[in-house]
Amino acid sequence: MKEEMLFVKGELIGRKVKICECKDPTWSGREGKIVDETKNTFTIEIDGKEKMIAKDIASFEFDLGGRKIKIEGIRLRYRPEDRIKKAR
Repeated sequence: MKEEMLFVKGELIGRKVKICECKDPTWSGREGKIVDETKNTFTIEIDGKEKMIAKDIASFEFDLGGRKIKIEGIRLRYRPEDRIKKAR
């Protein structure tokens, strides 16, 4: 759990991500690389195109050194520079 907390507070831009579950089923299972982040959204490059997804409607899976970490998007809903102080 401590490792997950450090991950949540870290830089996410440039990381590969998989959308595990989403309120919009067309997003579920899609994978790509995070290229930008705001308080409420991720911009993910998927198949060469940039797509924007709201953080609070999905759960995301990240690869942390061969270990998969699944995080609810609502836990990531902070501006990147604020997440280090506020994320739990």
